[in-house]
Amino acid sequence: MEDLGLGDVTTDAIIDESEQGSGTLMAKSAGVVAGLEIAALVFHTVDSHLEFSPLAADGDAISAGKTLATVSGSLASILKAERTALNILQRMSGIATLTHAYVRAVSGTKATIIDTRKTAPGLRALDKLAVTMGGGTNHRFGLDDMVLIKDNHIAAAGSIGKAIQKCIVYLDAHGLDLKIEVETTTLKQVREALQYPRVNRIMLDNSSVEAMREAVAAIAGKVETEASGNVTLETVRRVAETGVDLISVGALTHSVKALDISLEVSPQSAA
Repeated sequence: MEDLGLGDVTTDAIIDESEQGSGTLMAKSAGVVAGLEIAALVFHTVDSHLEFSPLAADGDAISAGKTLATVSGSLASILKAERTALNILQRMSGIATLTHAYVRAVSGTKATIIDTRKTAPGLRALDKLAVTMGGGTNHRFGLDDMVLIKDNHIAAAGSIGKAIQKCIVYLDAHGLDLKIEVETTTLKQVREALQYPRVNRIMLDNSSVEAMREAVAAIAGKVETEASGNVTLETVRRVAETGVDLISVGALTHSVKALDISLEVSPQSAA
């Protein structure tokens, strides 16, 4: 709807509705492919008679030059679906590729790479699906599926303890059985959060590697630990080696570089 508007005036002017053709989706750079099923859905939404044939599977590591899929049928329909299908496939593959790089970087440690809510508006389900295709794990999907007490909540409540107590009262009053995570920036805050048995996870936000290691030792496995804040491919291994359970990386979805994928079409008469 966004792309077509009232119609593809260029395609409608040049290509007859009856003209048939085919298209080849090809990776122009190496990575992890993700979103082939979604691309197929885009083509079928534009024209249910198009035939989409995947030649790779979501989650596959692919090399440059790999043919990912073919699509055939109405040439006009293929061109009308092209940009939306490519946009989604390129973005999801870029997310999966970057996620895979992070997962590989922490291999052999106990750490799990997770995403954040820093997703493109309207594309969260696809962004987070791509993370799983790259070997990562999803954090919360929205504000309603767990309690995450962050710095601004703590400032509004007056302290970590007051914020936790308010959340416990709210959950109990509304009959909600949700996990509680608390963001901390100091060892003092970590120890304060540990006083509440209902807390399930402690986030170590923007902490140095040394501070994370000290906090993990203090927590001693009582709750899950999550490292967060400016984690890069260059630093993620050192973060993982502190013993944290989870490492959240906003860059997986907020700064993703699309994987280079092209669609080359051929009219049936030129085949």
